[in-house]
Amino acid sequence: MEARAKARFVRVTPRKARRVVDLIRGMPADQAQATLKFAPQSASDTVGKVLDSAIANAGQSGRGDASSLVVSRAWVDEGPTLKRFRPRAQGRGYRIEKRTSHITVIVSDREANHREGTR
Repeated sequence: MEARAKARFVRVTPRKARRVVDLIRGMPADQAQATLKFAPQSASDTVGKVLDSAIANAGQSGRGDASSLVVSRAWVDEGPTLKRFRPRAQGRGYRIEKRTSHITVIVSDREANHREGTR
């Protein structure tokens, strides 16, 4: 059994969020929570909230606690980019692109994750 959680239109660049998501992919859920709590990247707070939500979703469906779950899949997609202008010298304007991300985390049982890996 697996449970998923998504955070959409998050104001963090996808490249920076992918660094954090790569840290926790394949980890046990409780260990991933501890890793994100002490990770220095600013995106780790947002990814931690998505992971907490996925664990809570798994708890709603009757599956165990965080100790019996594994982060089976996690990825970051690029969201829409906000285009802004910054005033520069001699009346010019430079474009600033504020990127957004869609973060998805899927947690599953250790047994189910182990069975899928042996095929």
